[in-house]
Amino acid sequence: MERSLSMELVRVTEAAALSSARWMGRGLKNEADDAATTAMRNVFDTIPMEGVVVIGEGEMDEAPMLYIGEELGTGDGPGVDVAVDPLEGTSIVAHGSWNALSVVAIADKGNLLHAPDMYMEKIAVGPAAVGAIDINAPVIDNLQAVAEAKNKKVEDLLVTVLDRPRHAQLIEEIRSSGARIKLIPDGDVAAAINTAFDWTGVDILLGSGGAPEGVIAAAALKCLGGEIQGKLLPKDADELARCKEMGIDDINKVFHMDDFCKGDDAIFAATGVTDGELLKGVQFKGSKATTESVVMRAKSGTVRFVQGEHSLIKKPNLVIDK
Repeated sequence: MERSLSMELVRVTEAAALSSARWMGRGLKNEADDAATTAMRNVFDTIPMEGVVVIGEGEMDEAPMLYIGEELGTGDGPGVDVAVDPLEGTSIVAHGSWNALSVVAIADKGNLLHAPDMYMEKIAVGPAAVGAIDINAPVIDNLQAVAEAKNKKVEDLLVTVLDRPRHAQLIEEIRSSGARIKLIPDGDVAAAINTAFDWTGVDILLGSGGAPEGVIAAAALKCLGGEIQGKLLPKDADELARCKEMGIDDINKVFHMDDFCKGDDAIFAATGVTDGELLKGVQFKGSKATTESVVMRAKSGTVRFVQGEHSLIKKPNLVIDK
C-alpha cells in the first residue's frame, strides 16, 4: 500500500464526523448514521485506490452505499480491502454521549476477514499485555495475567464492557475479582483501541459485540502492536450456516490477529464525533469546525494525531476536487 493513503483516509473520517456531529443529542440515530455514510462515500470517490468494501453497512440489498462488495476509489492505485464504520456509536451521537467515532481501516486486497454480521466474543489488550490473554481461559486468569504483564494489581485494572443484559455474569465475575469496570453504552471499537493508550486508563476489553467491529478493531490494534482474540457466536441456524459458508466448521475456532488482518500492513484512521478518552469530538464555531483524528500504519508503526480546522464556507459539501 502507498503511505499517502494514510492522510487520504483522514479526509474520509473527518467528513463523516463533521456530517454526523450535526445530529448530536437530537435523538435521531438513523439520520446521524445516514449523514456520516453519505459524506464518507462521497470522499472515497476522490481517493486514488481500487478498494472493495469487506466490512460495511450491510449486504447490497440492505444498504444503498458502502455495502459489502462495493468498489471504492478512483480506480487508480493499489487494490485494497476496506472496512468502514461511518458512525461507530449511532446511539451515542443521538444521546450526546461519549466516544462516538468515524472509522476506516484498509489492508492489501484479500487480507481483511470478511466477518459475518453476528455477535463475537472478544478480548483485547494493548502492547504491554500481548501474549498474556487467552479467550478460552477463565476471566480471573486473564485479569491476573494482564495485571502481571502491566505490573499492576488486579484491583487496579480497568475493564471495559458493553452495558448489556447478556454480560451480567461477566460483570459479576469481574467485580468478584476486585477489578474496576467501565460500562459503555456502545462503541467497542473505541474501547479496544483505548487499551493501547495508557492515558485512557483502559487495560482490557471483554465481552461480546459485533464481529465486523472486531475486524476494524483488529486492524487498529495491529498498527498499535496490541492483540485481539475472538469467537463467533451464531444465534440461530441461519447464522450457523453463514459461518459454514465462510469455511468455519469449528464454531469454537479462535480468531487471532492474523485471522482478522493478514500480512504486515494495515492503515487505520478515526475521527472523534463526540468527546472521548482518546479524541475530542467535532466543535463548531461560526463558519468553521475543528476535528481531532488519529491515523496509524502497521508497517511503519507510525501513529499520528491530526487536528483539523475546516472552512464550512469553502468546502460546504466536505469534498473538494482539487
